Amino acid sequence: MFKLRKINPRAKSEINTGFGINSSDYGGRFVNKNGNPNIEKKGVGYFERLSWYHVLLEMPRWKFFLCIVLFYFCANLLFASVYYFLGLEEFGGTHTTSRFKQFAEAFFFSSQSFTIGGYGRVDAGNLLINSLCALEAFLGLLSLAVVTGLLYGRFARPKAYLRFSGNALLSPFNNGLAIMLRLAPFKNTILTDAEAKLTLGLVIEENGKTVNKFYPLTLEYKTVNSLTLSWTIVHPITELSPFYNFTEEDFKNANGEILVFVKAFDDMFSNTVVSRTSYTLNEIIIGAKFDPMYHRSDSENKTLLHLNKLNSHHPAALNFSKEK
Repeated sequence: MFKLRKINPRAKSEINTGFGINSSDYGGRFVNKNGNPNIEKKGVGYFERLSWYHVLLEMPRWKFFLCIVLFYFCANLLFASVYYFLGLEEFGGTHTTSRFKQFAEAFFFSSQSFTIGGYGRVDAGNLLINSLCALEAFLGLLSLAVVTGLLYGRFARPKAYLRFSGNALLSPFNNGLAIMLRLAPFKNTILTDAEAKLTLGLVIEENGKTVNKFYPLTLEYKTVNSLTLSWTIVHPITELSPFYNFTEEDFKNANGEILVFVKAFDDMFSNTVVSRTSYTLNEIIIGAKFDPMYHRSDSENKTLLHLNKLNSHHPAALNFSKEK
């Protein structure tokens, strides 16, 4: 196992990160690339620890609408099966003798009852079936209310539409070195008063045992007034940085992770939005600089921001010969 050299003693660690100290109890990274903690909860039932509201708000659009379609189809399939086995002869307006067409009649009658949009051609013939129709219509009303609320929640929930570069870079900076990462808003939102916070999590050996240590990383600029273009977040590696004693081998092999937290004010929602991600040290490209991703348009009356160049970079020579 790679042994990290002694960390810079001038770098001050913090203990109120919310992550555990004992590294032997941790598996994998601290935070996933999508910003969610890399935690799987045990000890209670699966459905007890699952918030369906949050799941339905967070899932991709295609999965969300697929869930709605499947629920609608399965609910009508269930009621159609009950109607079919009760006997379609109890219904008025049905004349077919084909079993398939009879089931289709029951299915479409169920869909009309579920949405309270009956066409009037087929009608329930007795008290039992009418009671079942009333129950289905009631469940349809509840389902419509739930789906409407979820749709509103998905569209109205404030969200930081920020996209981060796929990699962080170790780049030359002011006659020294710096860790750089880049982000940019990718929707037609207006974000102001953006603030970034970076924390380095390292697995180091201390008193004969491996522990997790967390170090706040100072930034060249930790706030920007308006986040309209790309923002390159820079951590200069100075004498106070935990990276100060790092060699190229340390960057390539040390077990560490940079946790990124960004918050900003969304002018449309009049609310604060947040976004998170992380970069393990082996996701840092050593010796590179970001390429420009915006420029003046040909008509010289607009600025063009190329979001597809968010991770675009080119090689840059580094100097690790500084005395430590």
